[in-house]
Amino acid sequence: AMMLFGTGLAFFFGKAYIQPSAPRLPALSLGGWSDHPGIRQALEINPLFLLGVGLAVLLWWALKNTRYGLVLRTTGDSAPAALALGINVNQVRLLATTAGGFLAGIGGSFLSLYYPGSWTEGLSSGQGLMAVAIVIFARWNPIYCFWAALLFGAAGALGPALQSIGISRGYHFFNAAPYILTLLIMIVSTSPKRSLKGAPGELSITK
Repeated sequence: AMMLFGTGLAFFFGKAYIQPSAPRLPALSLGGWSDHPGIRQALEINPLFLLGVGLAVLLWWALKNTRYGLVLRTTGDSAPAALALGINVNQVRLLATTAGGFLAGIGGSFLSLYYPGSWTEGLSSGQGLMAVAIVIFARWNPIYCFWAALLFGAAGALGPALQSIGISRGYHFFNAAPYILTLLIMIVSTSPKRSLKGAPGELSITK
């Protein structure tokens, strides 16, 4: 219900932005050493990617080595234990969800301002569900999430990359690669022994 509501709300507020073209986010060109236009284009890195790398490392360190990380992990693993320590569970959950939504919003802005660089209805094309699959696949570890995101990104780039070199047979199948990967991960993760590993204890899937 929340997904359908969010999709409709996004279209309601975003309909006015379908026609205007917003300025694209600048990219760092790491392929200036090559004369091949395809290589230069492939090595254009958006600064948000580097920000993601830094955030993954920072969050991994903070969750393990700071008081705030301990509070967050305790709240996720055992609400009664957190309450016994005097932690306001609802406040921690609200702040954590707000921070996660903020980062998800940055991901959405990346889609509309850089890849593909324009806003249309249904722009995310299910990539939010891919993010959920990535978290499960990475066992709630920020570093593993980064590597899993690279894997999904490579799967998504497979179709366009093959088409750019003239391989068009099975193009639609290769375009579906990230969705097939998501489905396989969700199927594999239904095993209790696999899904429980690393999951916060307060999640319903662990009860």
